[in-house]
Amino acid sequence: MQRKRTQSREYAVQVLYQIILKEDVAEEVLESFWQQNNTEDDSKEFATQLVLGTLEHLTDIDAMVQSYAQNWNPARMAIIDRNILRMATFELIYCEDIPVKVTINEAVNLAKKFSQEDSGKFVNGILDKISHAESLPKNKQ
Repeated sequence: MQRKRTQSREYAVQVLYQIILKEDVAEEVLESFWQQNNTEDDSKEFATQLVLGTLEHLTDIDAMVQSYAQNWNPARMAIIDRNILRMATFELIYCEDIPVKVTINEAVNLAKKFSQEDSGKFVNGILDKISHAESLPKNKQ
């Protein structure tokens, strides 16, 4: 059985994918997703926090990802990889209670599960660089 936060991250990536792909309103996609996926409230709450937080800070997150993804514009990345990077970057910057290693490991596992063969390495490389950024909260460095 999966841990609750791992499941929440999977849900969040799926919701972000739908929002970006359909160019739909986050709240509507979340509502529809929860109707189709019955889950515990704390898993739902964390997934929702990840989705809404990522979208709220999307401009800053994309700028950070772009600055550390040498020769890769986020718009050119596979949608799933881009959303995993976005969500993990949100976690690194704004979820101070989650250790860096946990965030990166979870993101790599998501990439391996949902994306292409080399996506885990790609995600790991970028997130490792971001995790050493000066702009991260002090307790994350």
